[in-house]
Amino acid sequence: MKKKVLILSFFLLALISSVFLVNQTVHFLSKAKGMPANIIVDASTNEGTIFPIWQALAQGGEEKYPFDNILPEIANLQPKYIRIDHIYDFYNVVTKENGQLKFKWDELDKVVGQILAVGASPFLSLSYMPPAIAQNGDIVSPPEDWNEWALVVKETIQHYSGKNQKNLFNVAYEVWNEPDLFGNWKIKGKKDYRILYKYAVIGATQAKNTNPFKIGGPSVTAPYKNWVDKFLDYIVDNKLRIDFYSWHRYSLEPKEFLEDINKVDTWLFKNAGLTLEKYLTEWGPIPENSPLYDSDFVAAHLIATTKQLIQRADFIFTFEIKDGPLSENQKYLSRGGILTYDSKKRPRYHALELLNEMPGNRIRLEGEGSWVSGFAVRKDNVIKIILTNLDSTNQHFEVVPLSITNLENGNYFYQESFLRGTGKSSNETVVDNNLKREIPLTPNNIVVVEIRKT
Repeated sequence: MKKKVLILSFFLLALISSVFLVNQTVHFLSKAKGMPANIIVDASTNEGTIFPIWQALAQGGEEKYPFDNILPEIANLQPKYIRIDHIYDFYNVVTKENGQLKFKWDELDKVVGQILAVGASPFLSLSYMPPAIAQNGDIVSPPEDWNEWALVVKETIQHYSGKNQKNLFNVAYEVWNEPDLFGNWKIKGKKDYRILYKYAVIGATQAKNTNPFKIGGPSVTAPYKNWVDKFLDYIVDNKLRIDFYSWHRYSLEPKEFLEDINKVDTWLFKNAGLTLEKYLTEWGPIPENSPLYDSDFVAAHLIATTKQLIQRADFIFTFEIKDGPLSENQKYLSRGGILTYDSKKRPRYHALELLNEMPGNRIRLEGEGSWVSGFAVRKDNVIKIILTNLDSTNQHFEVVPLSITNLENGNYFYQESFLRGTGKSSNETVVDNNLKREIPLTPNNIVVVEIRKT
């Protein structure tokens, strides 16, 4: 009897293993084969305005004055916000004399002035703890006195948003930078981020005669559920102000960014009943130092990810603007500056330039494939379509059929602009309300198609 049971068990396990292997093989082959795109754009539709969520940039803590000598390059990207952190430990803002806090703004003012000079608003990460008030002088520790932290935040907001001081509008203040990483803050215990946030809001509330500003957080390394529901429940229970919810994400897979925002939307509404602006205040394909950032893949990745997040996020902050200085034996330092330390433009910089050609009302685009994705807009008599062929293996070439339907009959100017320069342009006559083309897209290339009625 035992022998029969063993034989039966063996065959059952073999059957289960065979089914699993077949399923895995089918999955692998279908993924390897993929689905080519067949893009159809309906010119008659209107799916809402595309707000340029990509016009937001972030800089890390590589050096004190990172924007010296690159202001024209930054201004060219038309940023609406520029985020900086380390504002308290880099710029000597806070000192203590005879038990009293003193504030000096000239060093931080220089960087904020450069942000304003390129046409952007400052997005200030309130980090890290000023050594003058931190426990043991440790910049990622709580303060000795929470009221001193509230005073620091109050004076910061008063200085930049106060009508009688810098008189700036719409400055954003984000409470800390990656608290789960820098300081090992949690939603409980002795280093409870909720207390850090609470006293920041107390300070913000104490600031008087200010222009409109925003305050929010928590700027965690990913949108963990615990950092949404328990944090926001605390906000609601204590009637604390919050204007935006922020987090970070690095992933090679664009759809993971969309999964994040789907989760955040669900948790915001379910757990706190809140409708908040959503800021991805640091993002990219990988957080590590890598030569990948010199490849066209990261440019294609930027377009494919942005496509996932338009009309869903309020701002996404490309990290980072410029590499830090190199030591003698280093070739790569930062986690992917769109500019090298000597101000050379990397592929993601050019991808952002192409995105800046995409204002207008979104129109329907269908027929994306396994590699090719994009979106389309219309503004007055101009239609623009951006497509990218994202391929981590750098091997997939595709000739993409493109049909623009429901056009008015007449004469049109047609042009294709690629990541590496302008492609073909021509004059076309549209009859039967339809224009068809085939666009060759090499691996990780990007194209912006413009159709303008003449």
